[in-house]
Amino acid sequence: MAVYVGHRTEAPNSVASPSSIAWHPLHPVLAVASISTASGGCVDIYLEQGEHVSSAHLERSFQVTSLSWHPSRLILAAGWETGEVVLFKDNEHHTIPPSHSTKITVLNWSTNGTHLVSGDRHGVLVLWRMDQRGRVQGPALLKQEFGKCLSHCVFRLTPPGEDIVQLAKAAVGGDEKALDMFNWRKAGMGAPLKVGLQEGLSFFIALTDGSVHYVNEKGRTRHVLSTESLVQKLLFMEERDVLVVITENLQLSLHAVTLEGEAKELMKVKLSGKIGHSADIILIDHGLVVTALGETVIRFWDLDRDENYVLSPDVQFGFEGEECINCVSYCSAKGLLAAGTNKGRVAMWRKAVGSNGSLWALEGKEKWKLQAPTELQGNVIQIKWGSRKNLLAVNMVSSVVILSEQAMSSHFHQQVAVVQVSPNLFNVTTFSTGTTHSLHVDMNVNGVFATKDAVVFWNGKQVTVFECSGDTFRSAGSFLCDSPVLSVHGENLYTVEPYRVQVRTWQGTVKQLLVFSEAEGNPCLLDVCGNFLAVGTDLAHFKIFDLSRREAKVHCNSKNFSELFPGLGGIASVKCNANGNKVSILVSKADGNIDSKICFYDVEMDKVTLFDFKAQQGNVREKLPSGQGIDKSLAEYPELHSHIPASHFWDQSEPTLFVCEAIPEAGLQSLDQKNQPESTMDVWIISFFSTEEHGLLLQDSFPLPSSYQALLGIEVPHYYFAKKPGEAETGEAESDSIKVSQMVARRPLRDFIGLGDCDKTTRDAMLNFSFYLTAGDMDEAFKSIKLIKSEAVWENMARMCVKTQRLDVAKICLGNMGHARGAKALREAEHEPEQEARVAVLAIQLGMLEDAERLYKACERYDLLNKLYQASNQWQKAIETAEAHDRVHLRTTYYNYAKHLEAMGEHSLALTHYEKSDTHRFEVPRMLSEDLQALENYINKMKDKSLWKWWAQYLESQADMEAALKYYALAQDYFSLVRIHCFQGNIQKAAEIANETGNWAASYHLARQYESQDEIKQAVHFYTRAQAFNNAIRLCRENNLDDQLMNLALLSSPEDMIEAACYYEEKGEQMDRAVTLYHKAGHFSKALELAFATQQFGALQLIAEDLDEKSDPALLARCSDFFIEHAQYEKAMELLLAAKKYHQALQLCLEQNLTITEELAEKMTVSKDSKDLSEESRRELLEQIADCCMRQGHYHMATKKYTQAGNKLKAMRALLKSGDTEKIVFFAGVSRQREIYIMAANYLQSLDWRKDPEIMKNIISFYTKGKALDLLAGFYDACAEVEIDEYRNYEKAQGALTEACKCLSKAKAPSPLDQESRLAQLQSKMALIKRFINARRVYSEDPKEAIRQCELLLAEQDFDSAIRHGDILGFLVEHYIQTEEFHTAHRYLEEMQKRIPATNLTYYVPQQSIEAVHRGTGIPLSRTLVPEQLRHSRMESKEGEEEVADEAEDS
Repeated sequence: MAVYVGHRTEAPNSVASPSSIAWHPLHPVLAVASISTASGGCVDIYLEQGEHVSSAHLERSFQVTSLSWHPSRLILAAGWETGEVVLFKDNEHHTIPPSHSTKITVLNWSTNGTHLVSGDRHGVLVLWRMDQRGRVQGPALLKQEFGKCLSHCVFRLTPPGEDIVQLAKAAVGGDEKALDMFNWRKAGMGAPLKVGLQEGLSFFIALTDGSVHYVNEKGRTRHVLSTESLVQKLLFMEERDVLVVITENLQLSLHAVTLEGEAKELMKVKLSGKIGHSADIILIDHGLVVTALGETVIRFWDLDRDENYVLSPDVQFGFEGEECINCVSYCSAKGLLAAGTNKGRVAMWRKAVGSNGSLWALEGKEKWKLQAPTELQGNVIQIKWGSRKNLLAVNMVSSVVILSEQAMSSHFHQQVAVVQVSPNLFNVTTFSTGTTHSLHVDMNVNGVFATKDAVVFWNGKQVTVFECSGDTFRSAGSFLCDSPVLSVHGENLYTVEPYRVQVRTWQGTVKQLLVFSEAEGNPCLLDVCGNFLAVGTDLAHFKIFDLSRREAKVHCNSKNFSELFPGLGGIASVKCNANGNKVSILVSKADGNIDSKICFYDVEMDKVTLFDFKAQQGNVREKLPSGQGIDKSLAEYPELHSHIPASHFWDQSEPTLFVCEAIPEAGLQSLDQKNQPESTMDVWIISFFSTEEHGLLLQDSFPLPSSYQALLGIEVPHYYFAKKPGEAETGEAESDSIKVSQMVARRPLRDFIGLGDCDKTTRDAMLNFSFYLTAGDMDEAFKSIKLIKSEAVWENMARMCVKTQRLDVAKICLGNMGHARGAKALREAEHEPEQEARVAVLAIQLGMLEDAERLYKACERYDLLNKLYQASNQWQKAIETAEAHDRVHLRTTYYNYAKHLEAMGEHSLALTHYEKSDTHRFEVPRMLSEDLQALENYINKMKDKSLWKWWAQYLESQADMEAALKYYALAQDYFSLVRIHCFQGNIQKAAEIANETGNWAASYHLARQYESQDEIKQAVHFYTRAQAFNNAIRLCRENNLDDQLMNLALLSSPEDMIEAACYYEEKGEQMDRAVTLYHKAGHFSKALELAFATQQFGALQLIAEDLDEKSDPALLARCSDFFIEHAQYEKAMELLLAAKKYHQALQLCLEQNLTITEELAEKMTVSKDSKDLSEESRRELLEQIADCCMRQGHYHMATKKYTQAGNKLKAMRALLKSGDTEKIVFFAGVSRQREIYIMAANYLQSLDWRKDPEIMKNIISFYTKGKALDLLAGFYDACAEVEIDEYRNYEKAQGALTEACKCLSKAKAPSPLDQESRLAQLQSKMALIKRFINARRVYSEDPKEAIRQCELLLAEQDFDSAIRHGDILGFLVEHYIQTEEFHTAHRYLEEMQKRIPATNLTYYVPQQSIEAVHRGTGIPLSRTLVPEQLRHSRMESKEGEEEVADEAEDS
């Protein structure tokens, strides 16, 4: 916690009264304008501690009306009532050229400080250009007269341009766009680059007539808006371009402003508050208007949420009931709102910290927390935050006080705690006696040290000692001393001066000097623990002195921290333990902040240890150059990784116990200026055991409770804390705290909770137990406390087991407590799978319900959490848990809550929850059984059939039959209606109800009534409607109602059918009915026997239709024989198959030529798993079925059966007969048998494979897979012939013949001679074709050689087996036509005509070529050379013409 220390300004003129104050925005410099009735007015400047700057004093015989600081430089502008404007800079002042003749009312610097605006009461507005020295540059840029007094001026910021630094980095990195933006003159880049914030020269001016005007950068003025009364405050929201106007009668209006200065009203509201009083109005957080109107409250208007609220000082903090607030000011850096009151107090509210979302969820006034006030004297009329140091200036009419924040001074030692409440007020608490005192000190205090005998204060200039005398404190001495630190032991004070520590008396007399060398440095840190003094120097050395004797002796020689811990930094704080053998050190980094490490030094072992909050998990041991080891360990809590130590303490009497306070790293500024965050949940308290054997052991860690401000120290069995003023202690963590005073509280260590101030034996035993438990030595832990008989100790241990989840220890604790119920519950909970659930049972038995709740939530056992809420009477939480997480028990929860409410007498709520649990039909009548009228009203309101029936039964029991009939009818309980009507003798009405509704129970009851009255037909009718067929059949048999008996038997059960059939059989009449009933009842053998006996063939057919493979085989065979005799072969065949006589069925099929359908074939197929036939018989049967299918032309079915029989060759033959090419290809591919491949390929050759490449591909593939290379060679030969005959493509034919030769050479033929002969033929063909191909190829280069080769080919014998005559002769004819040797060409044409039919002549030589030859030779084209097709076409056309002519003549 921080306190605010006041420094009153040292005014040179005590008569002058401050009228206005102004802080510089950056520097800690305050300007004060004062009014003196004698001399007029003056302007003074003060520093942060109130020191007056004498050279800046300016006094006039008239008053100062305006003050305005330059935004960045130390230049002050002051306006006077004569119209004079004076500028102060560097102890000089000069006057702006006169432009005003009356009181200056407006004086404002522009945003960058390059221009100054001044305005006066006559409405004259002047804009000046200023240089860096605060001098006017040239004449006024603007001078305008408005005619009315100017009251307010606010500048409008222009939007920022591009970030020059980021653009420069991008340009250096090669960003072309960024480079182009610098080179703005490049074509197409537009305007030059805007750098930084642009100078805003546009502003708004308010006049006393209520009008507001806008002045733009060019000096043009525009009227913006007008108000009904004087403008009291003019504000501008830069983020939204919104102008806020507040008038004298508290009318607030928002106006959206365009770039040209036009304003559009967005909102207008009337603020509440006292009118006529001078108002202080500010805008904070970009949208919150705060007003102080001389009332007891501060008023807020949230422009974002459109809501308002008020804050008022609390009398609990020392404010008076009618204290009024005159002025307000807000510090955004600290989140502090300060307000001055008419009683001389400064009230402060701190804004809550957190994310935007969490703050938005808070209500308005919940965001502000009232702080301790600062008390001054007088009436506060003005208050201002200012400078980078966030100083607060308070104007109290008679003087000005500067308040600066100072860390709260506090100290705890020897059971005495001192906490600073205000700058001069301290709270002193003595825990040994339980007394609290308030101590007033007449000086500004920087530090305090408390012992059981005295309290010492110092401020770096003076030391004051107060001695404890009984219940009071008296001053024991005061002396001047410039020591910045101080410690106390007994009657000795320890202060520092360069290279020495002074040992003084309480009066300041130096008794001893503890000298340090220059190498060791100046002492700057002191700490006393037990009888030892630890001293740290500015050169990172430390030394320990023993104070147990009359004079201090060196206990540990000077140690150089930099050598022990190389590279870490300097010493920020040093403390030793009660034995003087352990030293803890906080490290100061180069930037002045605290490091995340705590350093420990063992004096006796000369060993160093490091604890680092940022270390990774696990232990790492490093060797230092000197040989010592560093143990680095980590807290088990990951939330501590971002923390750093802020303070540390050793226990006053226990040398192994160490505690430190850790805060988030971002929250620390420096050790001397620690701004404690408002929310302390991020601050952790961590305690350790430090021993030689185990090193550092983390004993406990917990977050600092929100009601505590800081850790003061530790002394077993308590931690000691400074409290926040006005905070109530909440939560379990504080439930065991002992509230001693307003400012100090203590909290027991984890293992001492519930023990209170125990004796030393118990304390030592518990401390040993805690140590051994932390070290994991359970045996020693139990030895430590086995002699303790206190149930409180064991209960505390059991409570600790909830935290540590040590159920094995908890069982022993419960046994020592004699807690039998808890031990039983813990044993029964062992079946729970989750550890947390078992621990929660222990917590419940110990009354730790909040821990149990937390544990159940952690393991997500919401069913047990629901039970806990119910058992602890937290019904609302139980219902919420059931609705959200435990819906399976939701109705049970509603029911239990209803039972609870019923027991509490809250019947109306119980009704609601019985309904939600769906148990109201039973529970509500039971609950309201004593209040029948209320019950009847409830039943009529609910309109529930179950409740109507219950109420009707109750009325019937009360003999109120008419009312009962009414409610039975509403409940639609027809049985009860019929029952009552029969009871009343109204059987006709009962019959009507039974017939209309068809209710079985009602019909049965009515049938019984008719039977008792011997009305048989009616009885049979209603038995039938009641589905009680056995009773109806019984009556029909007894009364010979045979016709009805048959119908009823068919509707009834098989037993009733057989009984009726026996009845008909015994009578010997109507045997067909007996057969039918036996058949319907499933008694087939009896039905068939009776049907054969009575020759009922129609019945036999019906029976046979219901027979299947589950029927008796003999019965099936008998029926099949019957059907064969009567030529019903299909039915006989089905029965034979059902009887599994497959061969007989197949034989019947063959004999009678029955068509085998796919369904029939499947029925005849026996599965592999069947035990009726052997595998060989099964295959034989399948082949017989397939043979039959082949004969009937069902090739696909035959293929399937052959395949099932395993005979793939026959299957392939059947498939080939089907001609299904796709299935043949597929079957060949999956069969993978050589013969099948060859068969498939042979089949595919029979198809038109020339036009389908896929078929050709499959032929080649199948011959290859079937290893039939001779057949494949033949296929390639055929392919070559096709290429020649159809396409005249000798090159492809040559390739096909080559493949044929390869295949034939690899083939293993049965006759090698035939193979050689075929191979020779193929090679001969290839040679001839090759010669012809070469001849055609060389024709373009050497035509004569090509022609010679062709003529040689013509001379070859049998060349036409490889090359067609037409191709060679056609080639020669074409050649001679080109060479115009037409006679030679004609000779070859004649030879071609001899060898080739005339019809094919044009296939080799075009008709045009033939005609060209005859023209060249002059020989007429003979008729024989005309193609036959051409002659036929001419003849047909001629005949067609003649037929058309004949038809024309006939017509």
